Amino acid sequence: MHVPDGFIDAPVSAATGVVAAAAIAVSLRGARRELDERTAPLAGLVAAFIFAVQMLNFPVAAGTSGHLLGGALAAILVGPYTGVLCVSVVLLMQGILFADGGLTALGVNITDMAITTTVVAYAVFRGLVKVLPRTRRSITAASFTAALLSVPAAALVFTLLYSLGGTTDVSLGKVATAMIGVHVLIGVGEAAITALTVGAVIAVRPDLVHGARGLEQRLKLRVNGELVDAPRQLEPVAARGTSRRRLWIGGLVTSLLLAGFVSFYASSNPDGLEKVAADHGIDQQTKEHASADSPLADYGVRDVDDARLSGGLAGVIGVGVTVVAGTGVFWAVRKRRSTSQAA
Repeated sequence: MHVPDGFIDAPVSAATGVVAAAAIAVSLRGARRELDERTAPLAGLVAAFIFAVQMLNFPVAAGTSGHLLGGALAAILVGPYTGVLCVSVVLLMQGILFADGGLTALGVNITDMAITTTVVAYAVFRGLVKVLPRTRRSITAASFTAALLSVPAAALVFTLLYSLGGTTDVSLGKVATAMIGVHVLIGVGEAAITALTVGAVIAVRPDLVHGARGLEQRLKLRVNGELVDAPRQLEPVAARGTSRRRLWIGGLVTSLLLAGFVSFYASSNPDGLEKVAADHGIDQQTKEHASADSPLADYGVRDVDDARLSGGLAGVIGVGVTVVAGTGVFWAVRKRRSTSQAA
């Protein structure tokens, strides 16, 4: 759903840029409360994983594909404030290095793909976990539902932005129907990826999953030779045998494999926004990307003729740059938190 330059006019693009900047500023402050020495490296990994999985377009309808947006996944794994920053880092790397998503439309993309998906998903997720039993299974189910709803929500926000600043004269009703319809289908894929990933991390280190903190566990006490339930209390359920280092290395290797190898087999069909734009003429005013001459533009390495090798190298470079940039940002946020507490 990366919006290119030219879809939305300059005033609305500038306004969303202000919204995005304000949200990032708030998120930087909020992330200080979410990040510590355990979760800062995980946040950088989450950004790299989202970058990798976004390269894996999956077919959703005739001639249309979709890809992970990632807001729900990031919010549940590392927290909503950090989640906004994770997706924003990914969008920035994609826009500058890979000419994916316009630079003047960066505010639109952050507002739509980072802020909207994260806020909607986390609100739905928190609402569900309050009424569901506090178990790993219920958290995975809540993750599925939250991710499912976040994607059409992002499609709706794009439609609203288009109604305010669209550069072509297209029926708003047609745009809304097409965008929301196809993104409901894409949301199913988003939900499946999010639930599988959250479930996998919870299975090995639930104590590192922001949305799983405080899983309810009934303790047993031996009274007069019999085991009885202790009073209910909230405490983290820590997995044994999987260190943070092993989890981080495993996640990074998975991201590199997805971006460097599996991405070659991704669907080549246009994604939901591209398909709707082409079908309804929204793309008539599309401008050439400012980074079109980047050596990594369009997720390929310039002067590497073999398509498989070119795309794989670009994916590996993207994962590497994103994990370094993301980890650097989150360590800086965490360090500033430590400095503030010391003061």
